[in-house]
Amino acid sequence: MRSSLLTVGAALLSLVSVSAGHRAGLRARKPHALQEQKEARERALAAEKSFFEKRSVNETSGGNLTYKYLNNRTSEFLIQSLPDVPFDLGEIYSGLIPIDNSNTSEALFFVFQPTVGAPVDEIVFWTNGGPGCSSLEAFLQENGMWTWQPGTYEPVLNPYSWANLTNMLWVEQPIGTGFSIGTPKATTEEEIADDFIKWFKNFQQTFGIKNHKIYVTGESYAGRYVPYISAAMLDQNDTEYYNLSGALIYDGVIGEYDYVQGEIPAVPFVEANANLFNFNETFMSELKGLHESCGYADYIDRYMKFPPVENQPHLFFNYSDPKNQTCDLQDIVNNEVLRVNPCFDIYSVNLMCPLQWDVLGFPTGLLDAQDGIYFNRSDVKAAMHAPDYIDWTECSNEPVFVGGNGGPQMAGDFSLDPIQKVLPRVIEATNRVLISNGDFDMIILTNGSLLSIQNMTWNGQLGFQNQPNASFIVDLPDLQDQAVFAENGLDITGQGVMGIKHYERGLAWVETFQSGHMQPQYQPRSSYRHLQWLLHRIEDL
Repeated sequence: MRSSLLTVGAALLSLVSVSAGHRAGLRARKPHALQEQKEARERALAAEKSFFEKRSVNETSGGNLTYKYLNNRTSEFLIQSLPDVPFDLGEIYSGLIPIDNSNTSEALFFVFQPTVGAPVDEIVFWTNGGPGCSSLEAFLQENGMWTWQPGTYEPVLNPYSWANLTNMLWVEQPIGTGFSIGTPKATTEEEIADDFIKWFKNFQQTFGIKNHKIYVTGESYAGRYVPYISAAMLDQNDTEYYNLSGALIYDGVIGEYDYVQGEIPAVPFVEANANLFNFNETFMSELKGLHESCGYADYIDRYMKFPPVENQPHLFFNYSDPKNQTCDLQDIVNNEVLRVNPCFDIYSVNLMCPLQWDVLGFPTGLLDAQDGIYFNRSDVKAAMHAPDYIDWTECSNEPVFVGGNGGPQMAGDFSLDPIQKVLPRVIEATNRVLISNGDFDMIILTNGSLLSIQNMTWNGQLGFQNQPNASFIVDLPDLQDQAVFAENGLDITGQGVMGIKHYERGLAWVETFQSGHMQPQYQPRSSYRHLQWLLHRIEDL
């Protein structure tokens, strides 16, 4: 598929090269030149649209549409069209499938997009985090065939869709998330994973799927979901339906996320991005003092070592403890920066005002429904076979874990942190796990994720033995804005160095530059390369 992307890129460049040699900038152009460029851009976009639409046609059948997974049981899930999405959707399905066929009161909602590339016997399952946040966010704004991102007028085709490479399955789980139905009852990740395992077999049997390689992926709180669901697949000892072949976690909750992945690295993060926070010297001095007095500086000095010299102690951040409140530096920073930048986004700290309109009503860490939410529209629900009585929100208004404030992170989830048991097991079983963190993310910080890895033992050793330092280079062409660049006389190719990569003993790590929490949204080319590695399309990141 990479060669296809290059072909389209070359086609776009040739279409928009009109009068490139004598451009003097947008403001200096005459009306007829602007018209020429407008027409050229329209031709380029039409070519791009045609490329994606043609990929849904099986050329070996003489141009007739043939859908690989369409049968008598799946026809009810086929999406014919989506409101405000002006593209030929090709083969795509969505709807509710029960967790247990004997109990239709509990069902998970899914979107299934078979690959538009060469057919493959594999499935990439994606789940968002929260807990209780919908995977339809990723479907519409991250790695689906089209994206409708905050601040944009309408959906656009996504040249870096993961469906270019593989069969994509987005599932709203656990119960209580999105359109999924049932009453939340789980207090552990094991229960969530057990529900998904049952559901996943029902899904595969419905669509006539067997003997596919399975890859489990997700972001944020899915740093807990992904390892536990993966481990549950291994427990089945059944490669017909659960042939786990790898896993990917973006900006994930893998360790003690309140303390280690949030509070401890917060002040060094602010210092590294000082221009984005614009704090005065007095406030910065206070922050640095708290970083020292709360023991965070000593913790980093002692445990951020390669190789690690010892296991890290168990920590518990109790928000009701006045001492911990004093050391809640993440919230102290977030509250202060909102005074400086009212549009500050803890998920991507480089964003500035104005607050962008968001079709999902969640443009930053602040809820802002504005003119309504796409998936809550009655016409969208009907098109996607979603229950019309559910008031869809991107993240559930009610807890999906019912353990109250219990558990190691006070989220009602009593399971151990993944680094303690299940994540090492998944790495050792597959030797194909990728963990990545975006450098503009302040909800799960890059150094916090590295600290967590340094507290995990897998394949016989504790942590990474060598410090990550190799350049992660992205040479995929820009197919999103190539027409605009060409219109302005610019020849933009690969991005170059977009992070730091490392690999040891079955675990790959990537620190992604210029990305926030939702990496496929902010750095789609980097994420596309991550997926290529996960699926063995390439062997070196």
